[in-house]
Amino acid sequence: MPTRSFAAQARADTPLGPITLAATERGLAGLWFDDQKHHPGAIEAPVDASQRWIVQALDELAGYWRDGSAPFTIALDPQGTPFQQSVWEALRGIPAGRTLSYGGLAQQLGRASAVRAVGAAIGRNPVAVIVPCHRVLGTSGSLTGYAGGLERKAALLRLEGCLL
Repeated sequence: MPTRSFAAQARADTPLGPITLAATERGLAGLWFDDQKHHPGAIEAPVDASQRWIVQALDELAGYWRDGSAPFTIALDPQGTPFQQSVWEALRGIPAGRTLSYGGLAQQLGRASAVRAVGAAIGRNPVAVIVPCHRVLGTSGSLTGYAGGLERKAALLRLEGCLL
């Protein structure tokens, strides 16, 4: 799979720690917490916090941090396989304040026997928070598997009113 080149990158502080954002000309391609699994490391792109997708992402994130319900409408351009893309798109369909199990998401995708593959694709989500992989829970409702750390997953779900 060819590597997509980024048009811009920026850093920002959030209530859950620093993030790096990366954008292409087509949309936001990445949002990673500093210590997140699968963080790409150094990004070959100019630092430009005024790039349109980065500006929109930061604006929408500011709304989200206020109460956990602000919608994300930003164009996305994450790099992944067609299967990963389908999983990430399905994640965007889980509304704020709601959760779904890994098995439920696999079933929704018509891939009920591919729970592990769905879980692996969720773990590779390159756009944290905006592509809400934090809304996927274990079968029993347990907090499992979040590349940004279970503490962040719990904090995001509390912000959205899913956890007390």
